[in-house]
Amino acid sequence: MNLFDILGPVMVGPSSSHTAGAARIGLTARRLLGEGTPRKARITLYGSFAATGRGHGTDRALIAGLLGYKPDDERISDSFRWAEGHGLDFTFEYSKLSAEHPNTARLELVGKSGKKLNMTACSLGGGRIMVVELGGLRVKFSGDLPTLIVQNSDRPGMVGKVAGMLAEEKVNIAALQVYRDYPGGKAVMIVETDKPVSRAVLDHLKQEEGIIAVTAIEGER
Repeated sequence: MNLFDILGPVMVGPSSSHTAGAARIGLTARRLLGEGTPRKARITLYGSFAATGRGHGTDRALIAGLLGYKPDDERISDSFRWAEGHGLDFTFEYSKLSAEHPNTARLELVGKSGKKLNMTACSLGGGRIMVVELGGLRVKFSGDLPTLIVQNSDRPGMVGKVAGMLAEEKVNIAALQVYRDYPGGKAVMIVETDKPVSRAVLDHLKQEEGIIAVTAIEGER
């Protein structure tokens, strides 16, 4: 059992699931976008997030995460005002459709360069989250560990190519998951590692044939 399951995370309240978890979802989306604060954000809330999120500060926490604020940042409660200063244009929608978890948010982001990111994540309680969809593909990762996300064409040898590069850099793989839309279509590798992947490896991967995009985020642990 994780200590957070007993004590909860260091956070600005009132809720570890609706506030701290929401801030982590926003922060993870910001890191995956990789361009700092987004220019636009369209956020859809489901389940309990939609029903009681405003009272628990879920909306403000999500925006705070997109601004780069962590769950213990005192600026969370005033994040809407801070967003104006950072040029973040955002909208919220409250869906009555069911989701796989009661505390679910879908974020559709546009970065300053025009880069887009679509992500769905759930808040599991105790400040923990799980990303369950990325760019239209189902995934499953928490962001607790350093995580490498490789979007690639679904073809033989791609997993071995990525794993080989990490082995050369002496980066140990903690977990590796592969998802695809259909055979020969678009795929994504989620590689959780014991330490962050170097910029040199990321640049090398981006130049490899068959790799569409590469993103890396540092873990929370």
